Amino acid sequence: MQKIEQVLAFIIEIEKLKNVIRKTKPVGLDRYENAAEHSWHVCLAALMLKDYANEAINIDRVIKMLLIHDLGEIDAGDTIIYASETPEIKRAEANGIKRLLALLPEGCGDEYLQLWYEFEAGESADAKYAKAIDRVPPLLHNLHGNGHSWSAHQVSKDKVFAVNSRISQGSVPLWQVLETKLHAAVASGIL
Repeated sequence: MQKIEQVLAFIIEIEKLKNVIRKTKPVGLDRYENAAEHSWHVCLAALMLKDYANEAINIDRVIKMLLIHDLGEIDAGDTIIYASETPEIKRAEANGIKRLLALLPEGCGDEYLQLWYEFEAGESADAKYAKAIDRVPPLLHNLHGNGHSWSAHQVSKDKVFAVNSRISQGSVPLWQVLETKLHAAVASGIL
């Protein structure tokens, strides 16, 4: 029973991810997305786009990565991807994920901590694909929201292309489609 209580405490604590507000608005909504919504969205996107990964992937591992990848933001807060990812921010996120996973029964968080570090490193096929998919919803939010976040944060088109070209490391065909959409956004004046 004690282990169940620990898991329930973890589940309650991660509710706080719903209060971490991101920098983009979901398509068709006039409010900003929270990090929990983002985690759900990227998991479903990963599942639907899995056949377009550059390499063979384990979709179960990818979904686990995406479910936990932003948990550290409960403590560290959200930082827009176009701002530099400083060592201080990454350290705060790592400390946050460690704190949260320590709420679980001993040893139960080990797999998830390793997956978090694997995602952050972005070197395995699973992590490359997960990181690629992590970029998709914010792009779609901006492409279908008149570039709201790009303009609010004065993000240049060069920065948008540079940061998001990383998608090709996980899925070349996905990047080809999105790159075309970004060029159309430039032509229409929203980027």
